[in-house]
Amino acid sequence: MSIRRHFPDLPPVWAAGFFAVQIGLGWALPLIRFGDWAWPLGWLLLGAGLALAGWSSVWFWRKKTTIEPHETPGTLIVEGPFRLNRNPIYTAMAICLVGTGFLVGALSAVLLVALFPPVITRRFIRAEELALRAAFGPEAERYMARTRRW
Repeated sequence: MSIRRHFPDLPPVWAAGFFAVQIGLGWALPLIRFGDWAWPLGWLLLGAGLALAGWSSVWFWRKKTTIEPHETPGTLIVEGPFRLNRNPIYTAMAICLVGTGFLVGALSAVLLVALFPPVITRRFIRAEELALRAAFGPEAERYMARTRRW
């Protein structure tokens, strides 16, 4: 039985997997345990990440294009958070994971987040960028040249 039958290959599922590993690391291999100061910082980062994800998601609705990574984009979004970053939802997920790392209270849980961008880039972003180039040609190239990936 394939794991993909139970867990769809979507970025939030990957983020949830990272969160599960953070919990395990916090319990089994914390490296350094944080003090009480980490709790409000964790909530602040989690809230900021969720706000960025929400703001970014609204733009998909406004532009009437898909938010699904495996579907063909109908519009190249270059406004709102997409002016600053080509992948603000993935960035938001990373910010949330830094926050949950502080909520777990362990350095190992925070350090794990360094693996999230390369995993998401390899698993999703490269294919999404190819789809943008195919759908929008030079306009996508110009956007990618002037706007950072993360």
